[in-house]
Amino acid sequence: MAAVTTNGSKATLDFTTFKNIINNELVDTVKHHYGINPATLEKLPNVPIANKVDLDNAVKAARAAFEKWRNVSREERNAAVLKFADLIEANADGFTKLLTLEQGKPTPQATFEVGGCVTWLRALSQIKVDDEVFEDTTERKVVTRFTPIGVVGAIVPWNFPCLLNIGKIGPAVLMGNTIIVKPSPFTPYTALKFAELASKCFPPGVVQALSGDDNLGPWMTAIEGIDKISFTGSTVTGKKVAASVAATMKRLTLELGGKDPAIICASVDIPKVAAEVCTYAFLNSGQVCLAIKRVYIHSSIYAAFRDAMVKYTKALKIGNGLDENVFFGPIQNEMQYKKVRSLFDDIAKEKWKVAVGGTIDTDITGYFINPTIVDNPSDESRIVKEEPFGPILPILSWDTEEEVIKRANASELGLGASVWSNDMEEAERIGNQIEAGTVWINTHFDVSPVIPFGGHKQSGLGVEGGVAGMKGMCNQQTLNIHKIK
Repeated sequence: MAAVTTNGSKATLDFTTFKNIINNELVDTVKHHYGINPATLEKLPNVPIANKVDLDNAVKAARAAFEKWRNVSREERNAAVLKFADLIEANADGFTKLLTLEQGKPTPQATFEVGGCVTWLRALSQIKVDDEVFEDTTERKVVTRFTPIGVVGAIVPWNFPCLLNIGKIGPAVLMGNTIIVKPSPFTPYTALKFAELASKCFPPGVVQALSGDDNLGPWMTAIEGIDKISFTGSTVTGKKVAASVAATMKRLTLELGGKDPAIICASVDIPKVAAEVCTYAFLNSGQVCLAIKRVYIHSSIYAAFRDAMVKYTKALKIGNGLDENVFFGPIQNEMQYKKVRSLFDDIAKEKWKVAVGGTIDTDITGYFINPTIVDNPSDESRIVKEEPFGPILPILSWDTEEEVIKRANASELGLGASVWSNDMEEAERIGNQIEAGTVWINTHFDVSPVIPFGGHKQSGLGVEGGVAGMKGMCNQQTLNIHKIK
């Protein structure tokens, strides 16, 4: 990929070489690895594999930087974050292409994600977190303050390596913390370049990034010099993170897996809603924690809605994300590709009825999966109970509200959900009974930097976004002042 160079106030960024960022310096390592373009299976450039010494150096720099950064005014922190946003925007084309190469995301979706990073930073900079005054009398004043935690360790997954990275950096540094980012070994490239840009906006040690292998995450969760872990990933890994940080009582935010239901009521506009549901189910080839993963369709419209979903899905193109007409890119990595393929093995074994798809082309290069809709499988089947993280979707029929609410809630996960109806009273009545961190009415996956987002049950701990997410990057301190008369 050609280098991208900007002039004047815009930073120069070379998208062909990749180093760790420690204390605002480009740092190489003895050992390297490389990512794979999931659309072509071609090797991408080498990236560092950080060792324990690299982590120790980053933590030392972050702790030293924290002592100064915590005392920098919020106005100055805002200015640094806004400069960071400007530099990302100036290099958006380079980031977009790099994201498609490392993640497989189609160009329009990659463009949206990179643009979202700019929007996120600018919006977060406008969020104010004020002290909360509970009492102020002639005798005493009681105030709750929100003070920075210290050094944040951000562990970022491979499905949204840009936006989920920025969603952790922004709140951390705005609230006076320093941060060390660990991207997924599958998608390290954009994260390293974000940190390289950040070195032009923040003092040394404030924003750092370490590319590593599977050892780096456990080292970060165990090391004493990191005060908080912000982790986005699977529930299985999230439980391991929670167990690890317990030894040092690190603060913790977990944004984990989802099995989001969409409940389709009889009154909907069938072609319109079917198209929207397909989009929210198959965006990023289903590799979204908040993707629709179960569709409950009222029995009176089941056949018509299924057929509308099939028609819409067949019109969506599969291929290399560099083709702007593509909607379905590849699965990001071989491990996930094999997991999704195992669900396809169940189609024949469990005798599932398939409305569209159901096969995998094994004679093409790349980790491509044909979008598949499984027609009314058992509620106890894997496709209904497990999170596939790929473009395979079960649709199910329902008759009564009580029944569908019970079935929608029959999951250990509770990240998001949606209810679709032209009867708003019906929609809200159902939505109020769904066990999920976010319930949307007549939409899905509508997220914003100013709105808190988190999961119920085994979908996570804490929230990101909004004032609540900013407070999650803080220690809460109550100041109880008795006045001398």
